[in-house]
Amino acid sequence: MRARPKIRSFLGASFAGAFAAAMLHSPVFAQMSHQHATEAACEGSDLRCATKVTPAFAPDGTLWLAWMAGGRISVASSKDAGQTLSVPVPVTTQPLDLDWGPDARPKLVVDRMGGIALAFSIFRDQSFNGQVLFTRSDDGGKSFAPPRPITANNESQRFAALALDDDGTVFAAWLDKRNRVPAKEAGRSYDGAALFFASSRDGGASYTEAKMAQDNTCECCRLGIAFAGPGRPVVVFRNIFDGGVRDHAITTFKDLATPGAIDRVSTDDWQIKACPHHGPSLSISPGGVYHVAWYTNGKVRKGLFYARSRDGGRSFSEPMPIGLADHNPARPYVLATGGLTSMVWKEFDGDKTVVRLMQSHDDGQSWSTPKAIASTADSSDHPLLVANGGQVYLSWMTKADGYHFQPIGDQT
Repeated sequence: MRARPKIRSFLGASFAGAFAAAMLHSPVFAQMSHQHATEAACEGSDLRCATKVTPAFAPDGTLWLAWMAGGRISVASSKDAGQTLSVPVPVTTQPLDLDWGPDARPKLVVDRMGGIALAFSIFRDQSFNGQVLFTRSDDGGKSFAPPRPITANNESQRFAALALDDDGTVFAAWLDKRNRVPAKEAGRSYDGAALFFASSRDGGASYTEAKMAQDNTCECCRLGIAFAGPGRPVVVFRNIFDGGVRDHAITTFKDLATPGAIDRVSTDDWQIKACPHHGPSLSISPGGVYHVAWYTNGKVRKGLFYARSRDGGRSFSEPMPIGLADHNPARPYVLATGGLTSMVWKEFDGDKTVVRLMQSHDDGQSWSTPKAIASTADSSDHPLLVANGGQVYLSWMTKADGYHFQPIGDQT
């Protein structure tokens, strides 16, 4: 391990021209303008130059980080919860046009044998058509196999999410635009993308043939993914309902190859012909309660909201507003661990961005008063939560202050 100061940092990155132009007249643009995907603090591939950082704990308690910096994906590990980090290992040796979308980031899971499955996306052209690549390390993160496309299809794939089943199976889901060409050839319009998925029985070294779970989803929002039980992944996503309404939906798989019914999380009635770049968060408690947090700018409600389901996603509680409406709350993340459910999000008071936390001891029926737990004066990445046993940590990358990895106690 290489000694280094205790990790303390946050993120920020500006949208490039095409996205900014597309969003300029969108209702969500003003809300998002201060919370871009992070700008790099430097041009190298070190952690301090990262724009996105994703944490994951291995079963043995080792913390793994994957990050984007300098056109490369790198990983490093820590045996002391982020106090010191190992020498970074490059996953990609040559600079790539990594997907810099606000909701795009590398994803990783670590199995009981120390194998690391990782996925990320790149832009293949100037039209922002993407490609999801995957790789695996069989030697405990010392090296990675050359990245390969997760599907042979040559249309755009972006926003991959990974989840690890109890038996070591890796489940992957992403947004895929392969259906737009057949629609165009048939003279039909095509909105959004489709939710596709695949699974891996060899720890992320190879994946099954891609299959579709739902067509006409929103094309550029992160996915929330969790397991409701062995072999039963759950995915929450921004769907496109009738009338161009981009509200959230959820599907609970019957098994790894069979998606279930599409259920609606909330009727917000957000009619928009642009992509919010603001996806949902999902966590499922040991008791089977689904916890979902999301952003909307709909006719029915506006802002951040939370709801829970006790019947496997078929119905949800009345949405509960999150955060101070006049502080532009954004980027919620929820994590249920044991008897504690924690939720974080960002707010902006005009001078600084603050991460706020609230917690629940009764599976989301009641929540503590929100408290500020971190802040930065510059741009920042989305706040994330990760747990090792009963200890929950905040992971947050910032441009001004670097990477911040902080234990979160019981705030209730």
